[in-house]
This record gives sequence, C-alpha cells and structure tokens, in this order.
Amino acid sequence: MEKTRIAVAGAGYIGLEHIRVIRESTSCVLSAVVDPSDAAGDVAATAGVPHYRSLDELIEHDRPDGVVLATPNQLHVQHALSCMRAGLPMLLEKPIAPTVEEAEALVAAADRYNASMLIGHHRAHSPIMARAKEIIEEGTLGPLVAVMGSALFFKPDHYFTAAPWRKEPGAGPILLNLIHEIHNLRMLCGDIVAVQAFSSNATRGFQIEDTAAIILRFATGALGTFLLSDTAASARSWEQTSQENKAYPSYADEDCYAIAGTFGSLSIPTMRVKTYGKAEDRSWWKPFDVSVAELTRDDPLKHQMEHFRRVIRGEATPLVTARDGLQTLRITDAIVKAAKTGAVVETTAAAARSADSNTGTR
Repeated sequence: MEKTRIAVAGAGYIGLEHIRVIRESTSCVLSAVVDPSDAAGDVAATAGVPHYRSLDELIEHDRPDGVVLATPNQLHVQHALSCMRAGLPMLLEKPIAPTVEEAEALVAAADRYNASMLIGHHRAHSPIMARAKEIIEEGTLGPLVAVMGSALFFKPDHYFTAAPWRKEPGAGPILLNLIHEIHNLRMLCGDIVAVQAFSSNATRGFQIEDTAAIILRFATGALGTFLLSDTAASARSWEQTSQENKAYPSYADEDCYAIAGTFGSLSIPTMRVKTYGKAEDRSWWKPFDVSVAELTRDDPLKHQMEHFRRVIRGEATPLVTARDGLQTLRITDAIVKAAKTGAVVETTAAAARSADSNTGTR
C-alpha cells in the first residue's frame, strides 16, 4: 500500500505529537514540517524531511496529500482557508477558530469549497469513548437522566511564568481545557442546549478563572453538572485517569465522568457498570449487577491519524466535522458568557443569534 504523504504545520507541543504519530505509522509518511522558526528546521532535519516557513511555500514546492494544521489558534482560519483554496485535505486542531463568529465564517467557506476538513478533537478517536458510547447506545443504562463530570488538576506556577499570556483574558481553563470535555459529553450524551455557570479566581487572583462550576441541559432532557479547576490537587481529570497520555501519572481507581440512566450507570474511564437486572428490581434497596466493560486502551492520536488518512483517500467522512467543531466552540463560549452574567445561556445557533440581537451585540 502506498503511504499517504502528510505535512505538519506548526512545530509546537501538539505539532510534535502529530509528527511522532506520523513517523510511527505504517500507512502514513511525514512529507514536510511547516513553521517559520529555526527550531522547526531542526525538527525537520531530525525527521529527514524538508522545512518550509509558510504554507504557501509548501503548496508551491512540495504539495502533500494532506496537511495537519497545528498552528496557533489565531492562525487557524487563515491557514484553513489557504488549504481550502489549494484543495488540500486538512486536520485542523481544535478550537476550529478563536471566536464563534470566525468559526461560522469558516464553516460557510468549507461549504463553498466542499473542503475535506477533520477537526482535531482527538478524544473522539479514543477507544474508551467508543466503548462508552456503545454501552449508552445499546440502552444498557436506559434513557439518560443525569451526568456528572470533572476536570480537577493542578497547573504548577512555572506553567504561567513560562507563558504569561496564560494569566490573561482569552486563556483560563474554560477556554483551554473545558472544550475537550464538552466534546466528550456531546458525543456520549447528545447535544447541550443550555448552560449556567459560576467561576472564581479566588485562589490565584489572576484576571482569568481558576475554578468553575457548570450546569448543563441536554437536548434529551437529561441534566448535568461539571466541576473544573486547574488549581485543585486532585486526579479527577481525563489525563490522569484515562492512561492514554503517558506524560501524566495515572490513577486507575479514579473516574472523571459518571453517567446515569433509569436502569443503570457507567463510570468513565474505569468503565464500571452498575445495572438493575429487571424493571421490577429497580430500587435503592435492591443490589446492582456490577461489572467492568472490557476495552483496549490506546493512543487516540494514532487512531485520529489513521482516520485522517482514510478521509484523505476518500474512504471515510470526518468523524468530527467543521460544524461539530463549531457547536463545541459555541457551547464553550456560552459557558464563558454564563459565568460572567450568571444567566442561563442557550447554545443553539438560532437561540444565540436571537439573544445577541436582543442585547444589541451583533
């Protein structure tokens, strides 16, 4: 089988991870590294591939089969449009754009160009997520009623001193970290139609939040809560429980999601399932049937890259579409607004436009 040639634009942390995955692949090959920095030239030299300082230079001299766009958020729209105009399939890292308005414009452009675009919400390719989704869709839990989620972890001081922008508006765990969780919950429990939130900066005192408590209303009628903090000495986060990213210590007894229906509940990622065997046995005085769902834990970035290869070859449609990326960003943005105002914020496109029209912000 001829290997698929993929270039990576952006040689930061996530770009380097994409480069690693491509180099380890048996079906893809790294064709080039695109980044204006000299350090990226060293990365390209180590990988034995050309180094280009711009996408235009890459497209002119060494057109690949596809491009991974792992560039800074503020460049996502510009670089995605360049790929659309060149007819290049792309894996665009999340968030799809810095703002909802820019994301809406990018989705419209993708429609005009009939662009092949996969959005890099990599946990969508996690075997844990696939197994959890399967359990829910099989009806094992019954109709969903309640969801509890958490992302509680501690970012050290040097995380902020090394990059002072992380203390400023536009950063904070809602925009930097919660977007992953929102996409996970949407995959498992359906779309989120309204949110309410409180946030606090009491621990660090930065201009941005360090902790947030969030209420979610799903389209199905299920309700959820989510507790987020990057200053909590806790292991109840995806990175510290899923065992997918070996850079983080892992705690096999911890969960970060609990999903409950009328017949049972699922804890993720331990995959502990508690169900009632019969309808007439459902009572808090009755014992559950207890089991652990079997699965194989593996690197979701590896599965994402293989999926991107199949998207490039026309063998698959994107698992995470541009519209999907837009909706996840829209919900995350709604949580920011809810935390600032204390109001319930609806998250559908029509509701958001109506609310903005009523407040004169558009």
